[in-house]
Amino acid sequence: MTRLIAQCDLKRPDFRLHARLDIHTQGITAIFGRSGSGKTTLLRCLAGLERNAAGLISVNGSVWQESSKGIFIPVHQRAVGMVFQQPCLFPHMTVRANLNYGLIRTPLAERHMPWDQVIEILGIGALLERYPQHLSLGEQQRVSIGRAVLSNPCLLLMDEPLASLDAQRKDEILPFIKRLNRDMNIPVMYVSHSVEEIVQLADTLVLVHEGEAIVTGPIHEIFSRLGMEEYFGEVAGAVIDAQVIAHEAEFDLTCLEFYGRRLYVPRHPLNIGDAVRVHILSRNVGLSLAPPQVPTSVLNIIEAYVVEIGATVLGKPAVEVKLDAGCPMLATITRKSLHALALSPGQRVYASIKAASLQS
Repeated sequence: MTRLIAQCDLKRPDFRLHARLDIHTQGITAIFGRSGSGKTTLLRCLAGLERNAAGLISVNGSVWQESSKGIFIPVHQRAVGMVFQQPCLFPHMTVRANLNYGLIRTPLAERHMPWDQVIEILGIGALLERYPQHLSLGEQQRVSIGRAVLSNPCLLLMDEPLASLDAQRKDEILPFIKRLNRDMNIPVMYVSHSVEEIVQLADTLVLVHEGEAIVTGPIHEIFSRLGMEEYFGEVAGAVIDAQVIAHEAEFDLTCLEFYGRRLYVPRHPLNIGDAVRVHILSRNVGLSLAPPQVPTSVLNIIEAYVVEIGATVLGKPAVEVKLDAGCPMLATITRKSLHALALSPGQRVYASIKAASLQS
């Protein structure tokens, strides 16, 4: 686990970054926000690419920058690997030479990333003797990730690495990023404005808005907070880690378990025991005061408790209800339904889940 302390101040004519972080970066930390919010600028400050930025940056007690003391460690001396939107490979070098470039810049005593394992995880063994111009954009980006990892960083910084790829290439690379983090145990700071990407990848979320890190915490908790539709739009809701416990082939369904609850989703080619992540939109959750007394077409009916009720606003027909279903969950219902059910914190309810998106 890596402790990152960052106090970054950077003034420009039309923008100011004033971000404060004190987090333990374990797994993948997503820096999320709208375009122009300052998330890439924050990442560049961490890397040492913004020389005019003031403040403090400390990683595991090692001070990379402290303006008040005149300390500024240049980018090439910081233990970071950087992956940009574009692959940025050396066109005159083979894939092998590009990867070696990241490796040879690290002293022998500090090299702990096994070459063969990085190559295997990223699936680039067959590309080693090819040149970048003979690779697809997705392959080039995988090589860029490998070069950054082989520099043996204590932080891997990724600035929207999938932004220039089409949907198919994104789907190909996302599993590599997840496996790289899981198998190599490298803390990742991942910038994105794609909700779909961060729901699949992130363990921790840093929400950046108008140059400030306004919310930081576990993604499961932040996505289920009240009032986050301003930042997440219609995709606010529960992000749940579950486990595959059964397949029902005759109905093309997969059964998952989380915190003692069961959830059916369309069948996926997964093994029993596999860990999966589920995204349940708040607008796909209905509430009732009792379980149905007759059969219903809704398969997923889960006992939960009301935690908090959002503000009701005239002119807005819907209201959010935060639930405890063993983990945080969010339901969006009409104000009329809220009145009819007479909901209050602590009350037991039954959540009917009409649809769930599996992010395996």
